[in-house]
Amino acid sequence: MGRDDEKQMSAVSRTIAILEALSGVEAINLENLAKITNLPKATLLRFLSTLISLGYVHRDSADMYRLTLRMFSIGSRSLSHIDLVSAARPFARKLAEELGETVHMGILEDDSAIYVLKEESKYTIRMYSRVGKAIPLYCTAIGKIFLSEMSEDELGAYLSTHRLKPFTPKSITSEEELREELSAIRENGWSMDDEEHEMNIRCIAAPIKDYSGKTIAAISVSWPVFRFEEGSLDAMVDAIKATTTKLSSIMGSMD
Repeated sequence: MGRDDEKQMSAVSRTIAILEALSGVEAINLENLAKITNLPKATLLRFLSTLISLGYVHRDSADMYRLTLRMFSIGSRSLSHIDLVSAARPFARKLAEELGETVHMGILEDDSAIYVLKEESKYTIRMYSRVGKAIPLYCTAIGKIFLSEMSEDELGAYLSTHRLKPFTPKSITSEEELREELSAIRENGWSMDDEEHEMNIRCIAAPIKDYSGKTIAAISVSWPVFRFEEGSLDAMVDAIKATTTKLSSIMGSMD
Protein backbone atom coordinates (compact mmCIF):
# COMPACT_ATOMS: atom_id res chain seq x y z
CA MET A 1 0.00 0.00 0.00
CA GLY A 2 1.45 3.36 -1.04
CA ARG A 3 1.60 6.52 1.06
CA ASP A 4 -1.41 8.03 -0.73
CA ASP A 5 -3.44 4.88 -0.05
CA GLU A 6 -2.45 4.94 3.62
CA LYS A 7 -3.49 8.58 3.92
CA GLN A 8 -6.82 7.81 2.28
CA MET A 9 -7.44 4.90 4.66
CA SER A 10 -6.53 7.12 7.60
CA ALA A 11 -9.03 9.73 6.44
CA VAL A 12 -11.76 7.11 6.12
CA SER A 13 -11.00 5.73 9.59
CA ARG A 14 -11.13 9.20 11.13
CA THR A 15 -14.39 10.02 9.37
CA ILE A 16 -16.00 6.80 10.64
CA ALA A 17 -14.69 7.50 14.16
CA ILE A 18 -16.31 10.95 14.11
CA LEU A 19 -19.64 9.62 12.82
CA GLU A 20 -19.71 6.82 15.39
CA ALA A 21 -18.93 9.27 18.20
CA LEU A 22 -21.71 11.61 17.07
CA SER A 23 -24.15 8.69 16.86
CA GLY A 24 -23.77 8.12 20.59
CA VAL A 25 -24.82 11.62 21.68
CA GLU A 26 -27.65 14.05 21.01
CA ALA A 27 -25.21 16.92 20.54
CA ILE A 28 -21.61 17.62 21.54
CA ASN A 29 -19.09 20.46 21.49
CA LEU A 30 -15.71 20.35 19.77
CA GLU A 31 -13.66 19.85 22.94
CA ASN A 32 -15.58 16.77 24.10
CA LEU A 33 -15.72 15.32 20.60
CA ALA A 34 -11.94 15.68 20.37
CA LYS A 35 -11.58 13.72 23.62
CA ILE A 36 -13.82 10.89 22.38
CA THR A 37 -12.16 10.59 18.97
CA ASN A 38 -8.60 11.32 20.13
CA LEU A 39 -8.22 13.74 17.25
CA PRO A 40 -6.54 17.18 17.41
CA LYS A 41 -9.09 19.98 17.32
CA ALA A 42 -7.67 21.42 14.09
CA THR A 43 -7.93 18.05 12.35
CA LEU A 44 -11.39 17.47 13.78
CA LEU A 45 -12.60 20.87 12.56
CA ARG A 46 -11.40 20.08 9.05
CA PHE A 47 -13.28 16.77 8.94
CA LEU A 48 -16.40 18.28 10.52
CA SER A 49 -16.41 21.06 7.96
CA THR A 50 -16.47 18.49 5.16
CA LEU A 51 -19.22 16.45 6.84
CA ILE A 52 -21.29 19.62 7.35
CA SER A 53 -20.91 20.59 3.69
CA LEU A 54 -22.03 17.08 2.65
CA GLY A 55 -25.10 17.27 4.89
CA TYR A 56 -24.17 14.57 7.42
CA VAL A 57 -23.47 16.86 10.38
CA HIS A 58 -25.19 20.01 11.66
CA ARG A 59 -23.51 22.75 13.70
CA ASP A 60 -25.89 24.98 15.67
CA SER A 61 -25.52 28.56 16.96
CA ALA A 62 -24.05 27.26 20.26
CA ASP A 63 -21.26 25.44 18.37
CA MET A 64 -22.76 22.05 19.18
CA TYR A 65 -22.46 19.27 16.61
CA ARG A 66 -25.01 16.57 15.85
CA LEU A 67 -25.76 14.06 13.12
CA THR A 68 -28.44 14.90 10.59
CA LEU A 69 -31.06 12.42 9.39
CA ARG A 70 -29.03 11.87 6.22
CA MET A 71 -27.20 8.98 7.92
CA PHE A 72 -30.51 7.45 8.98
CA SER A 73 -31.83 7.79 5.43
CA ILE A 74 -28.84 5.95 3.98
CA GLY A 75 -29.06 3.20 6.59
CA SER A 76 -32.78 2.75 6.00
CA ARG A 77 -32.28 2.40 2.25
CA SER A 78 -29.53 -0.15 2.80
CA LEU A 79 -31.65 -2.24 5.18
CA SER A 80 -34.48 -2.37 2.67
CA HIS A 81 -32.20 -4.29 0.31
CA ILE A 82 -31.10 -6.88 2.85
CA ASP A 83 -32.97 -10.18 2.74
CA LEU A 84 -32.15 -11.86 6.05
CA VAL A 85 -32.73 -15.40 4.78
CA SER A 86 -30.51 -14.86 1.73
CA ALA A 87 -27.85 -13.19 3.87
CA ALA A 88 -27.95 -15.99 6.43
CA ARG A 89 -27.91 -18.97 4.06
CA PRO A 90 -24.14 -19.09 3.35
CA PHE A 91 -23.39 -18.62 7.06
CA ALA A 92 -25.83 -21.36 8.03
CA ARG A 93 -24.35 -23.67 5.41
CA LYS A 94 -20.82 -23.02 6.69
CA LEU A 95 -21.94 -23.63 10.29
CA ALA A 96 -23.61 -26.90 9.29
CA GLU A 97 -20.39 -27.99 7.59
CA GLU A 98 -18.26 -26.93 10.56
CA LEU A 99 -20.33 -28.72 13.22
CA GLY A 100 -21.72 -31.44 10.95
CA GLU A 101 -25.28 -30.99 12.19
CA THR A 102 -28.59 -29.46 11.12
CA VAL A 103 -28.88 -25.67 11.34
CA HIS A 104 -32.16 -23.77 11.59
CA MET A 105 -32.97 -20.07 11.62
CA GLY A 106 -36.25 -18.98 13.17
CA ILE A 107 -38.20 -15.77 13.59
CA LEU A 108 -40.88 -14.79 16.07
CA GLU A 109 -44.44 -14.82 14.75
CA ASP A 110 -47.24 -14.18 17.25
CA ASP A 111 -46.64 -16.64 20.10
CA SER A 112 -44.51 -19.16 18.20
CA ALA A 113 -41.20 -19.31 16.39
CA ILE A 114 -41.20 -20.17 12.69
CA TYR A 115 -38.38 -21.90 10.83
CA VAL A 116 -37.41 -19.75 7.84
CA LEU A 117 -34.16 -21.50 6.93
CA LYS A 118 -32.77 -25.03 7.27
CA GLU A 119 -29.39 -26.48 6.36
CA GLU A 120 -29.22 -30.26 6.63
CA SER A 121 -26.79 -32.35 8.63
CA LYS A 122 -24.14 -34.27 6.71
CA TYR A 123 -25.38 -37.48 8.30
CA THR A 124 -27.98 -39.92 6.93
CA ILE A 125 -30.03 -39.70 10.14
CA ARG A 126 -31.54 -36.22 10.04
CA MET A 127 -34.09 -34.16 11.91
CA TYR A 128 -37.71 -34.11 10.86
CA SER A 129 -38.31 -30.41 10.39
CA ARG A 130 -39.16 -28.07 7.55
CA VAL A 131 -39.14 -24.41 6.64
CA GLY A 132 -42.43 -22.90 7.73
CA LYS A 133 -42.88 -25.19 10.73
CA ALA A 134 -44.07 -23.42 13.91
CA ILE A 135 -42.41 -24.39 17.19
CA PRO A 136 -43.30 -23.44 20.78
CA LEU A 137 -41.26 -20.84 22.61
CA TYR A 138 -40.81 -22.30 26.10
CA CYS A 139 -39.28 -25.66 25.19
CA THR A 140 -37.10 -24.91 22.14
CA ALA A 141 -33.71 -23.25 21.96
CA ILE A 142 -34.82 -20.72 19.34
CA GLY A 143 -38.06 -20.03 21.19
CA LYS A 144 -36.35 -19.42 24.52
CA ILE A 145 -34.12 -16.81 22.86
CA PHE A 146 -37.25 -14.80 22.00
CA LEU A 147 -38.78 -15.30 25.46
CA SER A 148 -35.57 -14.08 27.09
CA GLU A 149 -35.85 -10.81 25.14
CA MET A 150 -39.40 -10.07 26.30
CA SER A 151 -40.19 -7.38 28.84
CA GLU A 152 -41.75 -8.46 32.14
CA ASP A 153 -45.19 -7.40 30.87
CA GLU A 154 -44.76 -9.31 27.61
CA LEU A 155 -43.51 -12.42 29.37
CA GLY A 156 -46.32 -12.23 31.91
CA ALA A 157 -48.90 -11.98 29.13
CA TYR A 158 -47.35 -14.97 27.37
CA LEU A 159 -47.33 -17.10 30.51
CA SER A 160 -50.91 -16.16 31.37
CA THR A 161 -52.15 -17.52 28.04
CA HIS A 162 -49.85 -20.53 27.49
CA ARG A 163 -49.83 -23.64 29.62
CA LEU A 164 -46.34 -25.10 29.92
CA LYS A 165 -47.42 -28.56 28.83
CA PRO A 166 -44.76 -31.27 28.64
CA PHE A 167 -43.74 -32.33 25.14
CA THR A 168 -41.26 -34.74 26.74
CA PRO A 169 -40.44 -35.78 30.32
CA LYS A 170 -37.67 -33.14 30.24
CA SER A 171 -39.87 -30.18 29.21
CA ILE A 172 -39.92 -27.24 31.62
CA THR A 173 -43.40 -27.02 33.13
CA SER A 174 -42.64 -24.67 36.03
CA GLU A 175 -42.92 -20.91 35.50
CA GLU A 176 -40.28 -20.33 38.17
CA GLU A 177 -37.84 -22.72 36.50
CA LEU A 178 -38.47 -21.14 33.10
CA ARG A 179 -37.85 -17.65 34.46
CA GLU A 180 -34.56 -18.81 35.99
CA GLU A 181 -33.46 -20.27 32.68
CA LEU A 182 -34.43 -17.13 30.77
CA SER A 183 -32.33 -15.08 33.19
CA ALA A 184 -29.33 -17.32 32.47
CA ILE A 185 -29.92 -16.98 28.72
CA ARG A 186 -29.89 -13.19 28.99
CA GLU A 187 -26.62 -13.36 30.91
CA ASN A 188 -24.90 -15.96 28.68
CA GLY A 189 -26.23 -14.93 25.25
CA TRP A 190 -27.29 -18.44 24.20
CA SER A 191 -29.92 -21.07 24.99
CA MET A 192 -30.31 -24.83 25.01
CA ASP A 193 -33.15 -27.26 24.43
CA ASP A 194 -32.09 -30.40 26.32
CA GLU A 195 -34.55 -32.95 24.87
CA GLU A 196 -37.38 -30.64 25.92
CA HIS A 197 -39.25 -30.57 22.61
CA GLU A 198 -38.16 -33.87 21.08
CA MET A 199 -36.59 -36.78 22.92
CA ASN A 200 -33.01 -37.57 21.92
CA ILE A 201 -32.49 -34.11 20.34
CA ARG A 202 -30.44 -31.31 21.85
CA CYS A 203 -30.28 -27.81 20.36
CA ILE A 204 -28.19 -24.72 21.03
CA ALA A 205 -29.28 -21.28 19.77
CA ALA A 206 -28.06 -17.69 19.77
CA PRO A 207 -29.75 -14.42 18.70
CA ILE A 208 -29.37 -12.28 15.59
CA LYS A 209 -29.85 -8.59 16.39
CA ASP A 210 -30.53 -5.58 14.19
CA TYR A 211 -29.26 -1.99 14.27
CA SER A 212 -31.55 -1.15 17.20
CA GLY A 213 -30.33 -4.07 19.31
CA LYS A 214 -33.59 -5.94 18.85
CA THR A 215 -33.47 -9.71 18.32
CA ILE A 216 -34.95 -10.33 14.89
CA ALA A 217 -34.08 -14.02 14.49
CA ALA A 218 -32.15 -16.85 16.09
CA ILE A 219 -29.95 -19.59 14.72
CA SER A 220 -29.82 -23.05 16.27
CA VAL A 221 -27.85 -26.24 15.74
CA SER A 222 -29.46 -29.60 16.59
CA TRP A 223 -27.73 -32.82 17.64
CA PRO A 224 -28.99 -36.35 18.26
CA VAL A 225 -28.00 -37.04 21.85
CA PHE A 226 -25.64 -39.84 20.83
CA ARG A 227 -23.60 -37.37 18.70
CA PHE A 228 -23.60 -34.56 21.28
CA GLU A 229 -20.17 -34.28 22.93
CA GLU A 230 -20.44 -32.60 26.33
CA GLY A 231 -16.74 -31.81 26.35
CA SER A 232 -17.12 -29.74 23.17
CA LEU A 233 -19.97 -27.57 24.48
CA ASP A 234 -17.93 -24.36 24.75
CA ALA A 235 -16.53 -24.78 21.23
CA MET A 236 -20.01 -25.45 19.82
CA VAL A 237 -21.47 -22.40 21.55
CA ASP A 238 -18.58 -20.25 20.31
CA ALA A 239 -19.12 -21.39 16.70
CA ILE A 240 -22.83 -20.58 16.84
CA LYS A 241 -22.31 -17.21 18.51
CA ALA A 242 -19.60 -16.31 16.00
CA THR A 243 -22.10 -16.95 13.20
CA THR A 244 -24.90 -14.90 14.79
CA THR A 245 -22.46 -12.07 15.59
CA LYS A 246 -21.48 -11.84 11.91
CA LEU A 247 -25.11 -11.82 10.82
CA SER A 248 -25.99 -9.24 13.47
CA SER A 249 -23.22 -7.04 12.10
CA ILE A 250 -24.70 -7.33 8.60
CA MET A 251 -28.06 -6.26 10.03
CA GLY A 252 -26.44 -3.18 11.59
CA SER A 253 -25.93 -4.30 15.19
CA MET A 254 -23.13 -2.51 17.03
CA ASP A 255 -22.91 -5.09 19.85
